[in-house]
This record gives sequence, structure tokens and C-alpha cells, in this order.
Amino acid sequence: MIANDYSTTLKLAAGFGHCDVTAEAVAWLQDSGVRTGTLTLQMVGSTGGLTTIEYEPGALADLRRVVEELAPGDAHYEHNERWGDGNGFSHVRSALLKTSLALPIVDGRLQLGTWQQIVAINFDNRDRERELVGVILGQ
Repeated sequence: MIANDYSTTLKLAAGFGHCDVTAEAVAWLQDSGVRTGTLTLQMVGSTGGLTTIEYEPGALADLRRVVEELAPGDAHYEHNERWGDGNGFSHVRSALLKTSLALPIVDGRLQLGTWQQIVAINFDNRDRERELVGVILGQ
């Protein structure tokens, strides 16, 4: 059993700042030498998200629209009443999308589809630096 851990800092814009982190994940996998196992990714924080989607403007715009429909930025949030920071929507969006992913590794490759990329998103109402942590377990 091999276990390796990795991390990097992402600078993401407010609202729906996003970046494709697939190349980073692949580089971590290559460094690890694992041929069969799992890569677990976690974006640290409660107002961000990780997902897989085709990283192209149309798919990202569609995701943004649907997330806005599910948790509108201008809706009433008890979090805002308590803390006054106006980012209640970002906590709900993060909870819906989640902050972690587990991806299988087979024959030394992440099992992603041709048009499937790993995308980190900042839902907060301010620019954020986010830590992306990865743990690779396998043989």
C-alpha cells in the first residue's frame, strides 16, 4: 500500500470563480507511482465546491445558472441574519455541490471521461484563496 498526500493553493474570484484542477491531480498521481487505487480531493472551506464537468464556457454557464436557481444569492438566509456577512447562499451552494471527490485509479490513470475535468469553484461573495488537498492510496 502506498499513501501520498499533496496540496496546492487556488486563487478564485468571488461568486463563481473556478479553475480546472485536472492537470494538478494527474501530476500528483504520476508523482505517486500508484497504479491502482483512489485519489481523494478536498477543497478546504465551507463556501466552495468540487465537481466534474466539461470545462467549457457553456457547461459552466449552465451549472452556474442551475446553482443560482437552487440557492439564489438574493434569497433570505438565516446565516446572514446571524453573521451579517451576506454569504448564506454560498454555504448552501457548497453543501449542495460538496467539497470533496473520490476518483478511481486504474492502470495508473484517473478514471475520467474524455470531456470530464475536475473543477474547483468559489461560491463566496469575495475572492478566496482555497487549499486543495489530495490523498492517493493504492498500489
